[in-house]
Amino acid sequence: MNIVNFPARLGERCLRGLDALGGTALFFLDGLRHIFTSRRIAVRTLQQLYAIGYQSLFVIALIGIFCGMVLGLQGYYTLVQFGSVGMLGSAVSLSLVRELGPVLTAIMLAGRAGSSMAAEIGVMRISDQIDALDVMDINSMAYLVSPRLLAALISFPLLTAIFDTIGIIGGYLTGVAMLGINEGAYFYRIAHAVTLEDVTGGFLKAVVFGLLVTTVCCRQGYNTHLRRDSVGPEAVGNATTSAVVISCVLILVADYVLTSFLL
Repeated sequence: MNIVNFPARLGERCLRGLDALGGTALFFLDGLRHIFTSRRIAVRTLQQLYAIGYQSLFVIALIGIFCGMVLGLQGYYTLVQFGSVGMLGSAVSLSLVRELGPVLTAIMLAGRAGSSMAAEIGVMRISDQIDALDVMDINSMAYLVSPRLLAALISFPLLTAIFDTIGIIGGYLTGVAMLGINEGAYFYRIAHAVTLEDVTGGFLKAVVFGLLVTTVCCRQGYNTHLRRDSVGPEAVGNATTSAVVISCVLILVADYVLTSFLL
């Protein structure tokens, strides 16, 4: 019986996946539209810039410095085997600017800011606050989602740039200050290895990751009342967990797709 029902269950899961994909795309487009049509979006965007960007700054800086230090340490003991320790600056900077900077920044923001988005909007949904906004003729998408999308478009690239810069400093601390690599050679390799295309590609990834994380987390919170696995406060917890997990998976998938086009 299970074997007979397997194609039906598989088809049902595929249809649910397509429905979720289409719903997420429409949700994103609706939120993006209200960025250009909503009034008084500036104040709410500044509030979200503080929540998403400023409050995440310490975590991003902490992860960035240790990520750079680890890259410097691992890179040194790999390159020393080939007599190429002078290339450490290139290895650290390109790894951060092209891949680790955008990806790790987005994952950290998904865990810190994304979970907050999903939980906050989810609580508003189960406590009927979103319905109250609609009753007062306040568009809930324009009020809750669009400012977060706009703030993410600004915050993610800026935090990625900060992560890259501090990571390069971390590589300097390990490679130059601790292991004795020539300081001039370290920065010379960085200046000649990192191109404008590398920086642009990293920022493009940051923008895409920011839109993905914000859309997924806001939608999970916004549709908390439609979950099949739970209701009430439990639904908020499950929505928050789903938001972070789905965001992290999509970040890695999108990173592969974008890297394939950018290389």
